[in-house]
Amino acid sequence: MHHSCRDSFVHDLMRDRSSKSSGGVRRPAEFADGQGLEPLEALDLGSVESFSDLLAAMKSTSFGGRQLGEAADVLHEMAADPDCLVVGTFTGAMTAAKQGLVLCDMIDHGLLDAIVCTGALMVHGFVESAGMVHFKVPADDGGLDDRSAYYAGFDRIYDTLELESNLDRVELIVHSILEQWPEGEVACSRTLNEAFGRWLSEGKGSPAEAAPGRNRPVRGVLSSAWRRGVPVYVPAFTDSEIGLDFALFNRARRRGGRAPVRFDPFLDLEHYTELVGGAKRLGIFTIGGGVPRNWAQQVAPYLEAAARRDGEEAAPRRFRYGVRICREPEHWGGLSGCGYSEGVSWGKFVPASEGGRFAEVPADATLVWPLLVAGVLERLGVRR
Repeated sequence: MHHSCRDSFVHDLMRDRSSKSSGGVRRPAEFADGQGLEPLEALDLGSVESFSDLLAAMKSTSFGGRQLGEAADVLHEMAADPDCLVVGTFTGAMTAAKQGLVLCDMIDHGLLDAIVCTGALMVHGFVESAGMVHFKVPADDGGLDDRSAYYAGFDRIYDTLELESNLDRVELIVHSILEQWPEGEVACSRTLNEAFGRWLSEGKGSPAEAAPGRNRPVRGVLSSAWRRGVPVYVPAFTDSEIGLDFALFNRARRRGGRAPVRFDPFLDLEHYTELVGGAKRLGIFTIGGGVPRNWAQQVAPYLEAAARRDGEEAAPRRFRYGVRICREPEHWGGLSGCGYSEGVSWGKFVPASEGGRFAEVPADATLVWPLLVAGVLERLGVRR
């Protein structure tokens, strides 16, 4: 049947059915025809020639695919905004999961202006950057239960093994760096991470300080951040292997009658606050949630409290852009799972009605983060 004839036939049929309808039954002739709605499109892999194409096509699908496609648009928009300071927050063992170079790409290509993360992410990244290796947990366990792993010196991170000997070597490196710390200078996580990044970038070290035969540092998060001048903040610094190495260093100094290196986390807070305060617009990219996410976001109510409670001349700062990849559901009530709308109520985010642009992807970051970054880098013209 010809297309116009078919449409006329359907129209006549709908009108006939409508005349027979009565009571509270919906009348087909009164049904909306979808005018004003955005149509979906089937994902046609034949028309996909790049990561960017795939993400654009996914935006017109449903469920998680649409969320990822929309996240690409928001991340690209904030990365392309010259007046936007973009903060990246990261939790989970993403470096041990071999996602560290994805983060390096975001740093090296200017997608991030500041990083807030867990100490664990930096530690495992430091291990890799210093030339050491992580390993797979044997698929059939190979007789390697967790008790056996402990006595063998293997620390398990789900399906990945960190060698205790790697962490021992990291301690040697950390202590050698701290031995050169300027007398009387108070440390914070940012300045320590700068020192670690410089060490990795300059390729210093001896065979005793890195893995045998693998003592040449390689590309990594801290070295990329140091070269680009991107500050790295670890709010829960003591909750990490490097934090413990710092504490052990000071214990040894006290035993030897020397003053410890002082550590002040509020130096991080004020440095970050000053950085944010100088930005015209703010964006945030988040993997996971936890302390890094909240620490980065709380700068908005912090500045508001300084103005409202203490009378400081602090201009309000709220995040205009946000992209979050996290599997945590909102209904558990934790901050990791809470949506951006909840953050609006705290004064952390610009409402969508006032121009806020946000996207949330409830997925395993190791599955979608690399695809997202690859596609956005293509759109920015820095990756083919």
